[in-house]
Amino acid sequence: QVQLLESGGGLVQPGGSLRLSCAASGTIFNYNTMGWYRQAPGKKRDLVASIAPGGNGNYIESVKGRFTVSGDYARNTVDLQMDSLKPEDTAVYYCFADLLGTRYWGKGTLVTVSS
Repeated sequence: QVQLLESGGGLVQPGGSLRLSCAASGTIFNYNTMGWYRQAPGKKRDLVASIAPGGNGNYIESVKGRFTVSGDYARNTVDLQMDSLKPEDTAVYYCFADLLGTRYWGKGTLVTVSS
């Protein structure tokens, strides 16, 4: 059974940093693309960053230069380093992993950016 477990959310002041981590388990295969979505209150879930094995990270415009996604496909983990956080980054962040044509999701971790 495929499971994605996120950690690292919390409350941070504007300009601060957080690191989210996600570990995927439940398969002997390596995942394809992994990454992160986020969903702010009252808004739809949006892709924030993704990374494929051996590839570079892809980001939405609003987080470029502030967020860094990294994947370890030998361990099936994906992290999101978030720097220079802004109040508009407040959201529930969801890890995802693609495997054999199916996208799997974590349960989400809340990030709140507030003074």
